[in-house]
Amino acid sequence: MTAPTIENDAVSGTEEPPDTGARHKLTAVSGLAALSLDAMASVAYGPEAIVLVLAAAGGHGLGFTLPVTLAIAGLLAVLVASYRQVIAAFPDGGGSYAVARAHLGRRTSLVAAGSLVLDYVLNVAVAVTAGVAALTSAFPDLHSDRLWICVGVLALITAVNLRGIVDSARAFIVPTAVFVGAILVVIGVGLFREAPVSTEASAGHAPVLADQATTVGALLLLKAFASGCSALTGVEAIANAVPSFRAPAARRAMRAEVALGALLGVMLIGLSALISRFGIQPVEDVTVLAQLADASLGDNWAFYVVQFATMVLLALSANTSFGGLPVLLRLLARDNYVPHVFGLKADRQVHRHGVVWLALVSAGLLVFSGGDTNTLVPLFAIGVFVGFTIAQIGMVLHWRRERGSQWVAKALLNGFGAVLTGASAVVVTATKFHDGAWLIVIALPVLVLAFETVHRAYGRIGERLGVGRIPAPPHRERSLVLVPVSSLTRLTSEALTAAVSLGDDVRALTVCHLDAEDLAATEALERDWALWNPGVPLVRIPSERRSLGKPLTAYIGGLRAAEPDTRITVLIPEAEPERLWQRLLQNQRGAVVAHAVRRDTDAVVCRLRFRLGSC
Repeated sequence: MTAPTIENDAVSGTEEPPDTGARHKLTAVSGLAALSLDAMASVAYGPEAIVLVLAAAGGHGLGFTLPVTLAIAGLLAVLVASYRQVIAAFPDGGGSYAVARAHLGRRTSLVAAGSLVLDYVLNVAVAVTAGVAALTSAFPDLHSDRLWICVGVLALITAVNLRGIVDSARAFIVPTAVFVGAILVVIGVGLFREAPVSTEASAGHAPVLADQATTVGALLLLKAFASGCSALTGVEAIANAVPSFRAPAARRAMRAEVALGALLGVMLIGLSALISRFGIQPVEDVTVLAQLADASLGDNWAFYVVQFATMVLLALSANTSFGGLPVLLRLLARDNYVPHVFGLKADRQVHRHGVVWLALVSAGLLVFSGGDTNTLVPLFAIGVFVGFTIAQIGMVLHWRRERGSQWVAKALLNGFGAVLTGASAVVVTATKFHDGAWLIVIALPVLVLAFETVHRAYGRIGERLGVGRIPAPPHRERSLVLVPVSSLTRLTSEALTAAVSLGDDVRALTVCHLDAEDLAATEALERDWALWNPGVPLVRIPSERRSLGKPLTAYIGGLRAAEPDTRITVLIPEAEPERLWQRLLQNQRGAVVAHAVRRDTDAVVCRLRFRLGSC
């Protein structure tokens, strides 16, 4: 049995608007700005993560910064080559989820999807807090307000993305270009210097360096490699969002992936080369990137341009998640693993429900962490390595089944990448487990279980709706329309006019409570009804309690038992004021009746909206 799909899901009641054209989709260049900010900004903390680990072995350990970075750059090349293949093989997007779904089975694909969802959500929180941390470092007086600043930045990014991915790319392309240009200038100028032009940034700060070691163990190098691999987060985002590109989407996405890999590789290797050239050591309260900018450019306006560009891009790197996660949720909705509402697309190619959900969950994480980056960092990057590994293994099977030209070489490349990313995932999880990574180990199975629960629910709905089967031909049944009334007005006349047009038999119902005031009002209504004589009987339903829904549903239940072959419709007349605030003046009886009838009977509920003129 096929479960209900987004297209035939009557629950949503919303049609997907038509595609509004290529102008709301990405080019290769704008795709870098919309989907690669996470990876670009990682050069601000990737080399530093390596240095902080190697500092445990003293100055001798720092000498391995460049070799470790070269190994990471090699893995980056493998990942870029692999994700180019993923884009070509799966142009509908989804990245590791799509690969696993095709080649590794349903459960593995859900693990890949869950890992991506967790990583995307954490990326938003980490990016925003890191950017705000850079701001509060420059302006310490703002430190006590960092949570509200984080929420404000998140609201800004959300608002831009609600206007469409192209608008977000246009808004962020200038900060991206400034940041990349600034880093390349730091590298280019630094490579021509024999010694640091300034050490003002690190002056007076205590070094974070252990005693000199004579050897560096393999475990320390592996840990440095795993920590530095945090710079690779975001490499998969383009493959997840291929449908967001203009046609030919796959070709443009592959170009953007290659450009991302080239820029990221050059920046990572260049910065690590400068770390070795200038003998940069980690110090308290000053980033390695700030020391490099100071050493290359000096303590002048250029240094502050680099710092400001870094701060802005770190905060805006959350945009990668807003570009990738809504597309992934659309695919999951198509496969009935998340509510179908995530598959709806608004104007400007915006998956608004995905964008809003991501913003709300990320805001919750910000509140939970108090806007503190260090609380969130241990949770970060684990999910993306799980996704990397699953995608690589899936592509090995893909090439084995395809058996095209050079399939062995391609499979070996992906297999080698799977070994590297799998080892990195294990090391990252193990080294960060006690710092909070255990939450991810728990959250990922819970998320997969949630996907399965939603899928089973849609399966049951599909079974009851008979989705995938040709239904019996429609036939006419006797129809009875019930109209709840409490007074005699123009609204009553409109409701009865609609009712007699819909049904073979029409009855007006009024609930009468047993107190004197209500009895008098009901008797007055019956006298007026007799004088009006609309040709529709008015049925009094007595009720001992001050309840409206239960007496009506009990009456409907009695009719259903007496006339099982009659189609019963409850038409609820409601006045719709001209202005929104005037709805507060209504007694909400219609909503109460509708809820009770839906909950306790199988009658059809029809709510008649009578629009009022100027009041």
